[in-house]
Amino acid sequence: MTTFLAGGTGTPKLLAGADEVFDPDETTVVANTGDDVELGGLFVCPDVDTVLFERGGVLDTETWWGLEDDPTETHDYLRDLSERVGIDTTPRYLPDEEQTAGRDLAAWRRFSAAGEFMTIGDRDRAVHLLRTSLLDEGHSLTEVTRALADAYDLTVDLVPMSDDPVASIVHTPDEEMHFQEYWVGRRGDADVLDVEFRGSKDAAASDAAVEAVRSGPVVVGPSNPVTSIGPMLTLPRLVDALRETTVVAVSPFVEDTVFSGPADDLMEAVGYEPSTAGVAEAYPFADAFVLDDEDGTDLDRPVVRTDTEIDDAADAERVARAVRDAIETVETEGHAPR
Repeated sequence: MTTFLAGGTGTPKLLAGADEVFDPDETTVVANTGDDVELGGLFVCPDVDTVLFERGGVLDTETWWGLEDDPTETHDYLRDLSERVGIDTTPRYLPDEEQTAGRDLAAWRRFSAAGEFMTIGDRDRAVHLLRTSLLDEGHSLTEVTRALADAYDLTVDLVPMSDDPVASIVHTPDEEMHFQEYWVGRRGDADVLDVEFRGSKDAAASDAAVEAVRSGPVVVGPSNPVTSIGPMLTLPRLVDALRETTVVAVSPFVEDTVFSGPADDLMEAVGYEPSTAGVAEAYPFADAFVLDDEDGTDLDRPVVRTDTEIDDAADAERVARAVRDAIETVETEGHAPR
């Protein structure tokens, strides 16, 4: 059994070539839920859905979001109608008293559909409608995610990190905002002072996620260490399981240059050096790392180097083979002290 920790686009891109290296029937993907939102009453799980659609062969790989060739008539008309009504179409939170009312899983991340700021295609919207309805019927997020995975004929087992709410909240000099507002609504155009994982003290890792990690080895893909992987690392049972199994991480940096996204700004905000060295500090449970050929960072753990830039499935397969080599190194040499 091999388990991948997935968030953002880094790990899903790695998964696009992993089938040639890791048996998908013996693979579990634990997805980040820290950037889930409730938008207009629909419960949206961006990181879960990127894996769901990529593994289902229907992902829009131009944007790495939503379904390929999915019309956006409802979204476009909703935006147009909001503007005609005279509504400010920037991200609009529901009132504070509504943030923790009703569906517990949506706590601290409720947005109005007025001026919908995340582009949701029409078929994509159907996925969110069905997910929300099944949650309202009393099913857990793990159960609903596995049901959707079956519908898309996934061979990997896809599970959320938790069935409880954990919301990634970005703090700026003037205000706090959900990560989706920061990254999608504002395109990352805000100074970040800190990142809070609200609700994590009361949340528990899902049993399915903990079991998968304990069954290891575990691969931490080249995802954002703060908002893609960080929420998982606030869950004690999951961290304990990571300490007990073989873990290989792929750096999303080449020394101090990040491949994509806001990882550098966010890492600096939470106190880590924005670099491969900072990633190693953030992942003390990792036994080995896969680094780019051009990354000369000296780490205190085994390193396998390759070209880690992933633009297509062939690139992903190359990186996945380096991950397998790193796993074999750990299994041969033993775990690093943790």
